[in-house]
Amino acid sequence: MEIVRSQRSRTNTPNDSVSTLPLYRYAPQLEVRLEDFEVFAMDRLRVLKGISDALARGKRPEEMENLVRDLWKANMRHPEASEDVNKDIISHFVLRLVYCRTEDLRKWFLSMETALYRYRFLLGSSEAKRALMEEFDLPCKAISRTEFENAKEKLEQVARSFDQPLPTADAIFYKVPFEEVPELVAGRRVYIHKGHAYVAMHQVVSLVVTQFRSNLSKALILTNRKWTSTIREQERDRLTPIVEALSMSYLGPDYSQTKEFGEISIKDLDQLARSSFPLCMRHLFDKLREDHHLKHGGRMQLGLFLKGVGLRMEDALAFWKAEFSQKVGAERFDKEYAYSIRHNYGKEGKRTDYTPYSCQKIISSTPGVGDHHGCPYRHFSEENLRAALGRMGVGSRAMEDVVDKVRNRHYQLACTLTFEAVHSSSCDAGINHPNQYFSDSHKILQPKNNNAA
Repeated sequence: MEIVRSQRSRTNTPNDSVSTLPLYRYAPQLEVRLEDFEVFAMDRLRVLKGISDALARGKRPEEMENLVRDLWKANMRHPEASEDVNKDIISHFVLRLVYCRTEDLRKWFLSMETALYRYRFLLGSSEAKRALMEEFDLPCKAISRTEFENAKEKLEQVARSFDQPLPTADAIFYKVPFEEVPELVAGRRVYIHKGHAYVAMHQVVSLVVTQFRSNLSKALILTNRKWTSTIREQERDRLTPIVEALSMSYLGPDYSQTKEFGEISIKDLDQLARSSFPLCMRHLFDKLREDHHLKHGGRMQLGLFLKGVGLRMEDALAFWKAEFSQKVGAERFDKEYAYSIRHNYGKEGKRTDYTPYSCQKIISSTPGVGDHHGCPYRHFSEENLRAALGRMGVGSRAMEDVVDKVRNRHYQLACTLTFEAVHSSSCDAGINHPNQYFSDSHKILQPKNNNAA
């Protein structure tokens, strides 16, 4: 796969001769525009993150099938239908490069790509499934009619134990070495005879997914070796910055300018902090009110959030000055702190219009001693987190659910559950940005406030 800046040549392989569910054994031999390199990867990442959120929420298999179908249709279709397969393959190999670099990244990518492959296989036709099995060269063999009749009673016992339809005379079963289907063996979902598992056609997905996962796991290790030994240095000015940024990519709106609710004033901040700030921002706001000071990381995280929710620069200067002058004095504030606030609003330096931090950026931060920025779900002790959730009005049952997600390192889902508990409303999209939390909260509370008035 060669990356170019202008145009990409088409693959010479006709689209209809390529399986709609590729094996991803080799990187495609075609040129890829630099723009497509990043855009295709971002589109696939939306699919994988959607799967990750759904699995963390405990979606049922049938719900997952529908979700994967919808996610794929929304994100992975190419304007030119003949390019769909190329986009699929290119995006997979780009993300393989992105997620090969650490053990945690490899583990997440391997799990999500395997889940995606599972449900795409299940959504395929019987003909497509059999064709893919042949391409995989799986260690399986369709049993003969004699073998079926000899094992029929045992196969029926297995089917009854899981309320499955009894196998008919035209049913297709495959004889597979039992170690190739550990998932089915562990669940006692197959009949085993002389070291072979008898796998029904509807169970073949387990064999395919096991093979896919094994191949991808090995490939990620090899890709990491190539990345660290040659690619990272060779592409340091072109691909390396993109690759290193993609694993931390935020895929939603940037909230650089408030569009939905207009501006807010200083007098609104205390009430809004109690009703509509996510925990990370509420904690910073409370600490600022308490200590009349925040270190640089806290000022950036809270300041850009306030900018995103609609606090004008003039009001931001007045707000921060009113707090900091109680600790450092007005003159020192003007000399040492006012510039950075104007800079965040694009009025100083390079005039860059800085955007509020996403959840991904906040979670990945590393607060030091005396810092208050970062993600409370990741950086608080369990005792401090429980106390903070209690102050937000999260009930005991919901609190246990939140803490359970934190223990499993699902920090954004923990924040989503907090939102749902505080607002008594579902948030199916999940929380991915503090300003999204504020926006969604405002949408729920504004009609209530208008009715109360």
